[in-house]
Amino acid sequence: MALSIARAKRAEFFAAGGEMGRRMRDFDWSQTPLGLPVSWPQSLRTAVQIMLGSRYAMWMGWGPELTFFYNDAYAPTLGTRHPWALGKPSREVWREIWNDIGPRIEEVVTTGRATYDQDLPLILHRSGYPEETFHTFSYSPLPDDEGGIGGHLCVVIEDTERFIGERRLRMLHEIGARIANQQIAESLFAAVCECLATDQRDLPFTLIYLVDSNGERAELACSTVIHANHRAAPQMLQLDASGWPIKQARAESKAVIVDDFAARFGDLPTGGWDIPPHREIVVPIAEQAQNQPAGVIIIGLNPYRPLDSAYRRFIDLLAGQIAAGLSDVRAYEREKRRAEALAEIDLAKTAFFSNVSHEFRTPLTLMLSPLEDLCCVVRGPAGSALIEHRLSSCAAMACGF
Repeated sequence: MALSIARAKRAEFFAAGGEMGRRMRDFDWSQTPLGLPVSWPQSLRTAVQIMLGSRYAMWMGWGPELTFFYNDAYAPTLGTRHPWALGKPSREVWREIWNDIGPRIEEVVTTGRATYDQDLPLILHRSGYPEETFHTFSYSPLPDDEGGIGGHLCVVIEDTERFIGERRLRMLHEIGARIANQQIAESLFAAVCECLATDQRDLPFTLIYLVDSNGERAELACSTVIHANHRAAPQMLQLDASGWPIKQARAESKAVIVDDFAARFGDLPTGGWDIPPHREIVVPIAEQAQNQPAGVIIIGLNPYRPLDSAYRRFIDLLAGQIAAGLSDVRAYEREKRRAEALAEIDLAKTAFFSNVSHEFRTPLTLMLSPLEDLCCVVRGPAGSALIEHRLSSCAAMACGF
């Protein structure tokens, strides 16, 4: 009977918890410092019940080892650590970020004062690789039955997608504003380089190469972070022997992933991180009304983010902006050359007709001068009007009128 009552209490205790409520009900708590739930203090039961019933992501630590509890909404934050994390010491669950969150938790359980962080960057090992994440959260003290502090409660909102999306949008907006109305290629790529260098988390390093008209050589138009004369970034390169799949990216008009960059080129810049990129991407830069792209942009990828659809869209938009700017510059240069050619033609026409006019004017002047003299002689003292009229008509005919 006593055992049945204890089980009933356990069922009631975890009833509103969804998946995690069921997992907690079936979990062997005797293997933890907390012991069986039937012996838990009322303050712990109440805290767990509140946490399980919330739709906000929450986790809590209780007791000397801060034994780990969490609700359904928090499971995605744990990633591959769900459900392993249940009942483990908090330090073990979040070992890679304990230097960041441990002091905050210690402050809460020793002083009773809550903490608050907004968009705190944390590198989590929850997806099979170290991952850049951002979280807004608060640690609050949990009282025990004796009036002390038995643990802490964390209410958290993960802001990773929003934060990184806004960061990338700012980059695109800045580049769009800076390259608008550029008329010279050198000025265009100077503006692009300056913008790309401002945030080296999504773009640890970049290279932009423009290919010559023969499609055999490429010239470096822009580079960020990677130092001059690095083996991966020569000023001029042969497409067939560059080590970069530039020729393939142009021929296929699509991005090409590079996974063995370090083996090809050795040490790489780390950009905004403590480690260099593991992968790179070579993206064609299209040119309007041309059969093949004008060049490529080579990007070292963020080592702490997956190359997911959002990352690819950002890179495609970036390449598209550069392509549009380059097309505008080259269209302006073509129009400028056309205008200069027309001006030269107009100048040549003016000079030609000026010379022709001069050449015709001289013999006509010589031809008309005797006729004028003759007219004056015929008029003489007597002044015959008929003869004067006839001579004037002859002069007009001589001039072609």
